[in-house]
Amino acid sequence: MSTKGRLSDKVVIITGAGGGFGETFAKRFAQEGAKVVVAEINEAAGKRVEQDIASSSSPDRVLFVHADVTSRKSWEELLKKTLDKFGDLDVVFNNAGTTYRKKPSHEVTEKEWQMLIDVNMKSIYLSTAVIMPYFMQKKQGHMLNTSSIGGYHVKEELVYYGASKTFVNMITEGLASEYGPHGIRVNSICPLLGYTGLTEAFIGTKNDSDFRAQFEATIPLRRGLDNNDLANAAIYLCSDDASFVTGVNLKIDGGSTCV
Repeated sequence: MSTKGRLSDKVVIITGAGGGFGETFAKRFAQEGAKVVVAEINEAAGKRVEQDIASSSSPDRVLFVHADVTSRKSWEELLKKTLDKFGDLDVVFNNAGTTYRKKPSHEVTEKEWQMLIDVNMKSIYLSTAVIMPYFMQKKQGHMLNTSSIGGYHVKEELVYYGASKTFVNMITEGLASEYGPHGIRVNSICPLLGYTGLTEAFIGTKNDSDFRAQFEATIPLRRGLDNNDLANAAIYLCSDDASFVTGVNLKIDGGSTCV
């Protein structure tokens, strides 16, 4: 059964799809007609999102796969299960990411540093190693990465996080150039701070109404980022409307980096 939409029948792997931005991406992509692979390390969260999509769409248009984005074996299994279920793959959306709680850089532990590198950077290396050969074989495909405006303006006490997102921005541009001749596009979305389960780690305080009011007063558009703002941009970049768009790190920040 074909479902009309901007992503009609595109097969999309979305990592970190069990909550936050990723959950919104998975549900919105399904509404736009995509066949969605919910790749999530938290099995309960991933299955919940899978069931939500199955209930609103069809069970044969969604698949949950338990996935550890820091493991090559897990990536290989993710691709295999996707192809076994849907017979194709059009988009890999590297959305999974992490951070540490805001603090002086010299207090960041080695464990926190390694997790940051593995989830935010190594995962894209592994995605490239496993998925790109498939895209090259079919002579088309799209990789979309979730970066951050932190990759443009590295903030004090989140220096290593910002550096990991600068890596994402640069690798997005480099991969777009390298794999463009194979018909493969690579882009990223760079959101402002959103209100997710990681918000308090980023800000180092309570994500309450007082914080939001003060924070949103600094944004030129005078409101916070809604998950759907980000999903709208992602849908565009993954659609055929953006068939000539590659190597773009798209800021979704309400004008914050213009200030």
